[in-house]
Amino acid sequence: MSDRVLLEVKNGIAKVSLNRPDKCNALDYALFKAIVQVQKKIRARRDIRVVILTGEGKDFCSGIDVKALMGSAGTAAKLLFKWTPWSPNLAQRVSTGWRDLKVPVIASIEGRCWGGGMQVALGVDFRIAHPESSLAVMEGRWGLIPDMGGTLALREQLPQDKALMLSMLAEPITAKEALEMNLVTEVSDAPYERAEALATALIERSPNALAEVKKLYKNRGFGTNGGVLFGETWGQIKAMASKNQRVAVARQRGKDKAYHL
Repeated sequence: MSDRVLLEVKNGIAKVSLNRPDKCNALDYALFKAIVQVQKKIRARRDIRVVILTGEGKDFCSGIDVKALMGSAGTAAKLLFKWTPWSPNLAQRVSTGWRDLKVPVIASIEGRCWGGGMQVALGVDFRIAHPESSLAVMEGRWGLIPDMGGTLALREQLPQDKALMLSMLAEPITAKEALEMNLVTEVSDAPYERAEALATALIERSPNALAEVKKLYKNRGFGTNGGVLFGETWGQIKAMASKNQRVAVARQRGKDKAYHL
């Protein structure tokens, strides 16, 4: 594994550090590759129960290293190439790869979390940000759209107008603003220590249960509008046909009835 990413495992908690502090952990091709490699390494290890993702130095990740990546058409092609339209390319896997892990992933965010760095952070399950951190979906400044997989999380966690505003304006926001719009999970003066505390609590739960809960939320999908409407109708039919729906009605009327298990 490249030294662009550091991996340290202790007591079931994997600390993954983006390790390009001299460049504010900006994403060059080597860092893209290293992130995907560490994801694969974690996936193969059964002793890892929780992952904490952080950045060495003062910034989590300041975004794409434009000079390093845009100067080579070949490098850009390698980042964007995909075997099928619906599969993630290398640029997207640095975000979606965290979603695909069975274990919980927590990001400890300090300094800048901009552009590509925001896309990486959007792939994790929990984001703990320092009060003085700055977060942004920056692609719009370059006449581009966010295309590194973070759209999955933005659609899930933010109201559509907030996601649109964040992506269209491409302006940094504060950690407090990010918390208010649900872009981050918590704001903490000591984000890494808070991430460690959360990781320690999660380890106390069944790994099978954690994996299944994560699958339930991360893989639910949205589908087409018609698909969602059909899902609502079919789900309601099944609910109304169940014994527990009648129990629920009885309980609402003050009757002491137990649910069927």
